Amino acid sequence: MELIRHFVDYFLHLDKHLAELIREYGTWTYAILALIVFCETGLVVTPFLPGDSLLFAAGALAATGAMNVGLLAVILMAAVVVGDNVNYWIGHTVGTRVFRDDARVLKTEYLRRTEGFYEKYGGKTIVIARFIPIVRTYAPFVAGASRMKYPRFLAYSVAGGALWIVLFVFAGYFFGNIPAVKENFGIVIIAIILISVVPAVIEVVKGRREASRAAK
Repeated sequence: MELIRHFVDYFLHLDKHLAELIREYGTWTYAILALIVFCETGLVVTPFLPGDSLLFAAGALAATGAMNVGLLAVILMAAVVVGDNVNYWIGHTVGTRVFRDDARVLKTEYLRRTEGFYEKYGGKTIVIARFIPIVRTYAPFVAGASRMKYPRFLAYSVAGGALWIVLFVFAGYFFGNIPAVKENFGIVIIAIILISVVPAVIEVVKGRREASRAAK
């Protein structure tokens, strides 16, 4: 229970925690943020790390002069692309055999959900999935496991990563310090998280309905 409380507090006060991080580590904060983004994107076992909300909060702090927003965006874009590529080659090497129905993280359900996106959107899944938690972590892995041609994957990865970083970092930069947003930052972060997971929830509900129909 204490761990859950701490986790919730972290998200509700993400701006304050990042401000403390900057005060304590200075320019190393760029590397720490890049590492978090890299892990969420590049490691299949860490889909729970903050993504959209972290980028928004970082952009908002950059607007105060705590960080250089241009440098921040470039570093995070690089982290996303490197993470995507690591994930792609892991998938290319080990395939889908590491997933299990009863696994806590490498769930077959997550894999099937991502494969459903590929069936629907093709290679554009790499761009679309960037805005959907969990799916964005598994999309590069599935691309590698399904042997998507690497140049095609790389093009989608760079485009999707750049769009994701620019959208959320600069949204935080331009709107994060508006008084109404700043005074209700925790609520804004929750709203971003909820909006982010809506597409994933819709896909889960649709998947279960289709499975239910197929079972009849």
